[in-house]
Amino acid sequence: MERRRFEGLVVRAVRGLPEDIRAALANVDIVVAARPSPVQRRQAGLGDDELLLGLYEGVPQTERGTGYGMVLPDKITVFQEAVEAVCRDEAEIVEEVRRVVLHEVAHHFGIGDARLEELGL
Repeated sequence: MERRRFEGLVVRAVRGLPEDIRAALANVDIVVAARPSPVQRRQAGLGDDELLLGLYEGVPQTERGTGYGMVLPDKITVFQEAVEAVCRDEAEIVEEVRRVVLHEVAHHFGIGDARLEELGL
């Protein structure tokens, strides 16, 4: 899939979030990358054969204290090549992008992986 089309799917997934969630996204940038950097893979604790579909890097809102401010934005990255690798067609890519965006936005709000697994994300 062309990068521009994939980025459009990410934008659509973000726009599809409930308004109150979008309004509460504070100091976060959502981007697309082809693949994670070696540093991102290492920080995520991935082995050579593991895929990383998305990554949240930052300070979750639940951990921000009164001194939080004047910091670079948090970053949510959706990794195009990994998403495409786990999908068979465009319909699956659309759904997987939506799921990855929801998962990483949840991390921004302080929801951990165990709870996300319970929720199917």
